[in-house]
Amino acid sequence: MQTTNTRSRESRARDEILTAFVQLRSKDEAARFLGDLCTPGEMKAFTERWRVARLLDGGGKTYRQIAEETGASTATVTRVARFLMQEDNEGYRLILDRLNQSEAKS
Repeated sequence: MQTTNTRSRESRARDEILTAFVQLRSKDEAARFLGDLCTPGEMKAFTERWRVARLLDGGGKTYRQIAEETGASTATVTRVARFLMQEDNEGYRLILDRLNQSEAKS
């Protein structure tokens, strides 16, 4: 069972890492930071989920097709779809919309 003190430390650490992300100023800085922070397996998982999100957002493909194209499991595709379309975080949606707007301007 977690104590209040442990939860407080974890909350502070989460706030610190989020603040660290906001401080990144370029793709190179982000790659360097994530390269230090994450294992190669974690980076592969992030990349896989992002590819799934992009394909889901693009529409026109089944979950099975997306799984085959990305190498993700159908469970991962389903989870990303749930976060993209139903969950309150709306993190995928926020970034996908920003990228889509940026790409439309180019």
